[in-house]
Formats: sequence, C-alpha cells, structure tokens
Amino acid sequence: MNNTHLLDEIEEINLAYLLLAQRMLHDDRTSAMFRLKIDDEMADLLLSLSARQLAQLARTNQLLCHFGHESAEQLRQVTHNQREQGLSRFHASLLMASRSGELAVGA
Repeated sequence: MNNTHLLDEIEEINLAYLLLAQRMLHDDRTSAMFRLKIDDEMADLLLSLSARQLAQLARTNQLLCHFGHESAEQLRQVTHNQREQGLSRFHASLLMASRSGELAVGA
C-alpha cells in the first residue's frame, strides 16, 4: 500500500469521525462527551468548526480517534468475554468508562 493511499484513508476516517462527533454532540451532548471522552471546551470547539475547518483538520497525517482501551488487557477482556451477549456490551461500556480522562480528539 503506498503512502498516498494510506494518507487518503486516514483523511477519510478523520472526517467521518469528526462528522460523527458533531452529530453525536448535537443529538445528546452529555452522552456524546462521555462516549468521546471530551470536556465542555472540546465539545464547544468541535461544534463550532465549519465544514472547511473539519476538512482541514481531517487532512492531518495522524488519526484523530484512537482505541478507547488503555491496554491490550482491557481489549482482551472485551474480545474474550464469556458473558451473555447482552452483558457483553455492558461490560465493554464499564471498561471504557473506567479509563483515564484523556481526550479522544487531538487538536
């Protein structure tokens, strides 16, 4: 895979992530802030970005989103979970909620 193609894919993921974050914040700000692991200031900033600014931010060569699990062990607990299907999602949510207050979006 060539570097240009990879950068194009990163841009697409970033733009999709930013648009999803804005939509989530418009629909239910409190829930979105919790799920995105962002504070009020970041939520306000994301909501204030124009389409042009979103596109510009998406063009960075770094992914703006990242895994919500701090360690491979947390991810392993979710993927190798023996609980019933209904409890599996709840368990994953608890693990995600327990992670540190690090922001999910880099500016």
